[in-house]
Amino acid sequence: MVVVTESAAKKASVLIKNEHPESDKEFGLRMKVVGGGCSGFQYELGFDEQRNGDRIIDKDGLKVFVDPRSILYLAGSILDYKDGLMESGFKIENPNANSTCGCGESFSV
Repeated sequence: MVVVTESAAKKASVLIKNEHPESDKEFGLRMKVVGGGCSGFQYELGFDEQRNGDRIIDKDGLKVFVDPRSILYLAGSILDYKDGLMESGFKIENPNANSTCGCGESFSV
């Protein structure tokens, strides 16, 4: 399963409310692994609705959706949000990644 930190849940919840302020649909954060990047795989994060077969992680009211294929690559990962002077953004710590590219945008297993 994927662990979502409190800071990641708070930031994603704020972004969803800003992006979809009056929607009657239940949006969550989708984590996905796709082919690409210089190391073979890369992460995609975005706002989406639940789909059939999704694993659902609920953290402080935020729903995180992971499709069955992606969960194989993300099992044991930690989704965090950093907000600092030198770096701000979501960060995924993936124990399944054997290596990452120099820019940190893609990984291999």
